[in-house]
Amino acid sequence: MIAITVGVIVVAFWIVILATDFDQDVQFAFATLCSGVTVVMVFVLHHTQQRQQMALQVKLNEIVRALPRADDRLIAVEMSSDDELVDVEQNQLDQRAAMRNDKS
Repeated sequence: MIAITVGVIVVAFWIVILATDFDQDVQFAFATLCSGVTVVMVFVLHHTQQRQQMALQVKLNEIVRALPRADDRLIAVEMSSDDELVDVEQNQLDQRAAMRNDKS
């Protein structure tokens, strides 16, 4: 909510500055300020998304731990290397194919 308010205020000031023909130095200073605010907002959004992703991952790990037939090797699999992730995915695809063949 705060980000939206700041964004609206910045746009309003930008319109006022452009409409009233302020000096070029004022326009340049305001543009620099807007750039700084944008960079800060990107970092804040990234931090928030990272926190949400971490919370979701903890919840998913708990679900995997709670299920008796779940593969415990999948807990914290997001910390694995790319090659390990490819191996895990291939193992799951092989297991799924084997299950389909058993049902047929």
